[in-house]
Amino acid sequence: MTPNSPSRLAKVRARLDLPTVRRASGLLSGRHRSIYSGHGQDFDEMALYQYGDAISDIDWKASAASGIPVIRRFVRESNLAMVLALDTGRNMSATARDGDPKSAVALFAAELICYLARARGDTVALVAGDSERLIQLPARGGLSHMEMLLSRAEAMWTRQAPASDLVRVLDRTLAWFTRRSLVVVITDEARPTDEHEAALRRLRTRHEVMFVQVADALPTIDEHLAVDDVDHHLDIPQFLRASPGLAEQAAAYVAERRARTQALLRRRGIESVTATSIDDLINQLIDLLGRQKRVHH
Repeated sequence: MTPNSPSRLAKVRARLDLPTVRRASGLLSGRHRSIYSGHGQDFDEMALYQYGDAISDIDWKASAASGIPVIRRFVRESNLAMVLALDTGRNMSATARDGDPKSAVALFAAELICYLARARGDTVALVAGDSERLIQLPARGGLSHMEMLLSRAEAMWTRQAPASDLVRVLDRTLAWFTRRSLVVVITDEARPTDEHEAALRRLRTRHEVMFVQVADALPTIDEHLAVDDVDHHLDIPQFLRASPGLAEQAAAYVAERRARTQALLRRRGIESVTATSIDDLINQLIDLLGRQKRVHH
């Protein structure tokens, strides 16, 4: 990004209208609430006065009615700590449904999360890695931190990247973050699998977790679309790619794999969305935040 070019988050803002921003910000509200005595935001309960409580917090009318000193307790919202847990394996450089690299869709998802977090004053941390690399950046707010975080992530998404190792990313996230946070895992639609379930179970006991999975482009969807495999060259003749029978088999395999993945996530109480394109991701992510919030409550 050159000094005079617009920031990543400014580009995200250009794609959003105000009602969308308000709706998405509202869905992030109310997740982290701390109890405190005194006067403030949302009333929670009456509590017995205990040594050390401020006398000014006593509700004298309620105390007179009950015959014992009581105080009013309120809840207030604290800033939400968000963690981007990114799969940077070479599988993310394959082609997405809309013809873009899957990494481009994944990067936009990360940019959107950062934009919403910054708009609310929340902090964002990063854990990104694969079978050979692993980086972590602490949870901070501010434009410069988030721009740097996104640049580090983008640099790792290349076709020359090592193979995926999502377990390493999930375990490092759990080990590094003790404060309850919202962990947004960005990977592809082939993950998680059974090998990731134990790591997900551990992570879910401490944090809220949601998945953004980027869908693969099938070579049978469009015979003219250049689709290749990041590990092994696909040499499928055009007449086979245009075969209805092959297309049906490929679609059935993907549907079965997706069903297994969704069943695993449901067992762990994790909401997810499968992103097919950058254009569709905004509404998909807002829908995901809504479902995630209902699970939280």
